[in-house]
Amino acid sequence: MARHKQRPRVPVRQRVVALLVLAAMPVGGVVAWHATPSVPAAGFGVQARAAAAAPADGKASRSQTREPLSAASGTVDGTWLGGDDIDTAQLTAIPASNATVKQWVNGPDKTLIPTGFQPDHATGDTGLAYSFSQCTWWAYTRRHQLGLPVGSRFGDGAQWADSARRLGYWVDSTPRHEGDIIVFQRGQYGSSTVYGHVGIVEHINADGSITTSECGAALHGHPVSRTFTAAQAATLQFIHY
Repeated sequence: MARHKQRPRVPVRQRVVALLVLAAMPVGGVVAWHATPSVPAAGFGVQARAAAAAPADGKASRSQTREPLSAASGTVDGTWLGGDDIDTAQLTAIPASNATVKQWVNGPDKTLIPTGFQPDHATGDTGLAYSFSQCTWWAYTRRHQLGLPVGSRFGDGAQWADSARRLGYWVDSTPRHEGDIIVFQRGQYGSSTVYGHVGIVEHINADGSITTSECGAALHGHPVSRTFTAAQAATLQFIHY
């Protein structure tokens, strides 16, 4: 019969040592696993360092190592949205609550307005107080249509220039804008010898003559128009604003 090879016997002492080593390996593995954080490394490095550096009581420690300021600071690459072109005229614009008046005092009239003139003077306007179809009724109504200031109680036509001046209106003998109020003295160019008259400048012609709109009691609210030469216009008074 064939004889089987016999495995060499391992001494009992060696087997005991081997078993002890095998028994110890799972314990070491468990310890190693719990010692490793389960948080992904990316994105949490700063938080992890900050948590480790903070004392348990939340107070700052002088022994802590502080990162340089550059590590926490940043830069802003900004652009001045206002641009480089500043309209200096807007910085010196004369204020006026009436849009048309504001346009005129900062435009064609800027060097012409009287010294000390205040565009936002009292207007004296408390509503329509003139009888229908009178010249004063039409002047008040037309000024409102044009968006220009006018007083409610300026008196008879011949009194309008003085009444307007007292409130601060600009009044002189030069027609300047369509919408100017024309003041006729008593008996002037066919006006009433008792009350005088008022009208509105509707157009200033190239030769300096003016075209008017005017009304009167006999016209039943239907205004009429006349034309005055530049020389004639210079003898009248005009309420501007």
